[in-house]
Amino acid sequence: MRVLLKLIVFFFLFTSISSADLIKPNSNLKPFDVLMIQLNSLKDNNKPYKDAGIEQTWEFAHPNNKKITGPLDKFKEMIYGENYKILISHENTEITILKEKEDISVFKVIVLTKNKEKYYYMWQVEKVLLEGELKNCWMTTSVSNPKYIGEVI
Repeated sequence: MRVLLKLIVFFFLFTSISSADLIKPNSNLKPFDVLMIQLNSLKDNNKPYKDAGIEQTWEFAHPNNKKITGPLDKFKEMIYGENYKILISHENTEITILKEKEDISVFKVIVLTKNKEKYYYMWQVEKVLLEGELKNCWMTTSVSNPKYIGEVI
């Protein structure tokens, strides 16, 4: 009986950690909300488990974007690649709204890396117009390659 109780406790503990509650796209979230969810998740990428931030970011990748970036494992490889790894564990961001329309928003995101370097990205979020559970949800359609701005002393 004791072993069974330990197994039950372990099961609930393990499932709550391994499938941490990711925020799911919903039509109540605004473009800026989606951007902040993704940036904050990447900033704390390994909380509560390894690559949780990347998985959270993947949740908000537009279905058309997912066709290009591939499945989650390929997406992880891309994020760890040269262009996007600076988003992981970054220190700070500054955000400017460049375009805000009914179904598209574009942001300039300046990132301060853990190495005290500044880069900026153009981050585009669009409303899903397809039918289905994601209809009217804001999701990321593209993130540019980073542009180096300089170092912070």
